Amino acid sequence: MSPVLFQLQCGAQKYDWGKIGKSSSVAQFAAASDPTFQIDEKTPYAELWMGTHPSVPSKDLVSQVTLHDILDKDPSLVGTDVAAKFDSGFASLPFLFKVLSIQKVLSIQAHPDKSLAKVLHANDPKNYPDDNHKPEMAIALNNFEGFCGFRPVREIKGFLENVPEFRSVIPDEVAKAFIDGTFDQPAKELEEAANKFYLQKLFEAVMTASDSTIKSAAEKLVARVQLESGSFAGPYDDHALADLLLRLNAQFPLDIGLFCGVFMLNYVTLKAGEAIFLKAKDPHAYISGDIIECMAASDNVVRAGFTPKFKDVKNLVEMLTYECAPMEEQKMKPASFERSSGDGLVYLYNPPIPEFAVLRTEVGKGQTQTIQGLEGPSVVVVTEGKGTIGIKGGKSLPAEPGFVFFVGAGTEIEYAGVQDTLVTYDAFCEV
Repeated sequence: MSPVLFQLQCGAQKYDWGKIGKSSSVAQFAAASDPTFQIDEKTPYAELWMGTHPSVPSKDLVSQVTLHDILDKDPSLVGTDVAAKFDSGFASLPFLFKVLSIQKVLSIQAHPDKSLAKVLHANDPKNYPDDNHKPEMAIALNNFEGFCGFRPVREIKGFLENVPEFRSVIPDEVAKAFIDGTFDQPAKELEEAANKFYLQKLFEAVMTASDSTIKSAAEKLVARVQLESGSFAGPYDDHALADLLLRLNAQFPLDIGLFCGVFMLNYVTLKAGEAIFLKAKDPHAYISGDIIECMAASDNVVRAGFTPKFKDVKNLVEMLTYECAPMEEQKMKPASFERSSGDGLVYLYNPPIPEFAVLRTEVGKGQTQTIQGLEGPSVVVVTEGKGTIGIKGGKSLPAEPGFVFFVGAGTEIEYAGVQDTLVTYDAFCEV
């Protein structure tokens, strides 16, 4: 197969939670990617979509032909094995690559696995537009915060015992059963099963509490946090959590998310380059920051709190894994990447799924870095610095923040740094 590299024009999604105007990396990158794009300083720009998903398809910058149509005409660009394994009938790439700029909290949500996705799509195609699962990975571009997975059992117990407002939204028999029936450090399969059973009952009780119950408890909670700050949870003295709760309440006043998010899910902070992976049916919510996000090619979201959109509490309660783990266990550790050479640095983020992995490449001024030809397709976005990206031994193109490129299967590419440190993220798939 012949080496292929070309620049893409990518579109932005304008959701309410996005950063406003030029403060949004998404807006800046969209303007760099599309010469006709005009930034409105009053508009929130939330997501840059890079790929073949039909909602916001990327195009060849020069020909304006969609990437989907280009790959349909020449499947060799995807790679024979990748095309055979992942062809879903609507997208030639098995992944969807994004940049997110988050000003206010996204909904507390989870994504279905493949079997549930097919059922949800068949029963409600308006709210569940795809029949595919949506595991996803987030890599921080700057300081990021979010909710990710359920807290350890002992932490949830501690909040039940020390935050009366949280306890008040849950029937006493459910709260008592959780405290008495769960294990802080389960060592046996039966203990794990008990923890999941009682955690589901607890989460369901919170999510199905009446609006009046949530509002009354939230009013009391917010008033007490304003008065007591970090000591509001007794021995769980945490000023960061108190600040978080007040910020979330300012965005979504007296919302159920104050209880199911703050007290039941891990509060995760990431620095630039750190990452988390969210498998199907993991509860999560992004709170603030700019991130690179990669996911299976799907737009299915089951929402519950912190959202004016459609909420599907029944399916969310039934679908979650109810696995508990400390915050640090939610983070991914980047690995070295053996199929590269040069003066720069290359890190591999490789989640335990076949649809995608991501490379982060850093190349200083005057340095070069070569990435050997991958067996599947790649989409590359430049996030920092200036340089070039080129086919090894062939043409090269300018690389600046917001520029996005498609790299065909088997194409060996070379990065060169020209100004500052060139930083790129490369989403790819190999079988």
